Order: sequence, then C-alpha cells, then structure tokens
Amino acid sequence: MGKEIKIWYNSEGDFLEVIFERKAGYFRETGNDAVMEKVDAEGNIIGFSILKVSALKEREPISVSL
Repeated sequence: MGKEIKIWYNSEGDFLEVIFERKAGYFRETGNDAVMEKVDAEGNIIGFSILKVSALKEREPISVSL
C-alpha cells in the first residue's frame, strides 16, 4: 500500500497545500514565485504549497523542481 498524502485547498487564501509527511518543518522559496516547498529540519522535502491557484486556469502549467 502507498503512502498517504494530505491535500488542502484554502479558497479564502487561494492556495493549495500538499503534505507528504506530517511532521515539523518550514516553507522555503523555490525557483517559481507561486510555489513554496516544505522541508524538515534535515532539509528533506515533506510537502509543497502553490499560491494563487485560481490563476493557473489562465496560464501555462507550473513546472518546478523540488
């Protein structure tokens, strides 16, 4: 069986958050202004968020390396 992934959408803030592992961490910038990656204390990626999700319907798909 695969690993459970948590996905939240906040319509008021217009952002999507995807969490691979539920543990302490912090968000840091990526090469794309709309995407933040969440990392743990060791720098392992445990999730990401996308800001202004509703604007994606009018743009090209987002591509970013985490």
